[in-house]
Amino acid sequence: MSYITKPKFHHPQLRKNELGYTRRDYEGTLTTLCGGCGHDSISAAIIHAVHDMSLAPHKIAKVSGIGCSSKIPSYFLDRSHGFNSVHGRMPSIATGANLANRELYYLGISGDGDTASIGLGQFCHIVRRRINMLYIVANNGTYGLTKGQLSATADLGSKTKSGEESQYDNIDLVSLAIDLGASFVGRSFSGDKDQLVPLIQAGLSHRGFAFIDIISPCVTFNNTPLSTHGYKNTWENNVILSEIDFVPMRKEIRTKYSAGKEKEITLHDGSVIHLHKTSASYDPHDRENALHHVNEYKKQGKIATGLLYINQEQSDLHELADTVDKPFNRLNEHDLCPGGEVLQDINETFM
Repeated sequence: MSYITKPKFHHPQLRKNELGYTRRDYEGTLTTLCGGCGHDSISAAIIHAVHDMSLAPHKIAKVSGIGCSSKIPSYFLDRSHGFNSVHGRMPSIATGANLANRELYYLGISGDGDTASIGLGQFCHIVRRRINMLYIVANNGTYGLTKGQLSATADLGSKTKSGEESQYDNIDLVSLAIDLGASFVGRSFSGDKDQLVPLIQAGLSHRGFAFIDIISPCVTFNNTPLSTHGYKNTWENNVILSEIDFVPMRKEIRTKYSAGKEKEITLHDGSVIHLHKTSASYDPHDRENALHHVNEYKKQGKIATGLLYINQEQSDLHELADTVDKPFNRLNEHDLCPGGEVLQDINETFM
C-alpha cells in the first residue's frame, strides 16, 4: 500500500470550526482506491462530519480490519489514534480499547466481507455487548481486493462484472444489528452526502452501539446494471424512510425542511436529531416496525435508508459491567490494589 502525504498548504480563508481547525486538518493520506470508489465518498463524509462537530482528532480512535474498506482510515484523521487489525477481528480490538479508555470516540470501519463473512461471529458479539462506538460497514457486495467474488451481502440473483450470479439469500446486516440489540441502526448510500453526514454525526453522538450500513459501489467489479450494490440500482431503488438533520448542542442551525412530519430526538449529549418521517406508519423507536419496513422493502427490491432504529434507554457495556468512571489505562497501583480490608469485604459478599 502506498502512503502519500497530502500537501499541508491550503487556502487561508477555509472555514474553521470551534477548535480552529479546517477540514484539511481532518484529512489523511492520498487515496489509493480506484477512481470513483464509493469508499472515498465515505471518507469525505466522515471528514465533513467530525469537522462540523468540532471533535478534537486526538479524542477519536479509528479501528479497522482487512479489505478495501479497511484502508479507508488511512484517508481521514491522520492525527487520531488508529489500529488496523487482522481480517474480521476489528471488534476485539475495539472492545479492548474501549474498556481501556472509555473517554474516546470509537469509529470502526469494516466491509461486507470483513463483517459478514470471516468476522460475522465477532460482529454479533460486539453488538450484543453494547460497545459504545460507531461501527460503519462500507458495503459493496464484493471482494474488491481479490478480483470481485460475491460477498455474503450480495442479494440473491445479483450478478458481478464477470457474470457470476448470487445463488444464495444475503445476510442483511441492518436487520441482524437490530435483531441482536444495536441501539442505533441506520443505512445510507455513499453517494448521498446530505443523508450520510448527519447520520454519521448522530451515530458518533449516540451512547451505545451505533451501526451504519453504507451501500458503497465497487466501480471495478460490482457496478453493472445487474448489481444491487451499484450506483444505478441504488439511486433507482433507494427508499428514504427518514431524513435527518443533526443539530449540535448549543448551536443553532437553520435548515430548509422537506414536506412531511418532523420529530426531534435529543441525544444523550444534548445534541438533537430532526427526523422527517416520510411514512405515517414509520416509527424509529419501534424495533419490530423497523424490521418490518426493512424486510418489506427488500421483498420489493428496494433499499430502505435513513435512521431505521434508535433506542436511547439501553445501557452500554460500562454501565452493564458497572466499571469505574476513571479510564482503566489511568488507574494507579492504589486503585488496582486497595488493600486487604477491601478484599475481605468483597469476599464476604460471596459467602
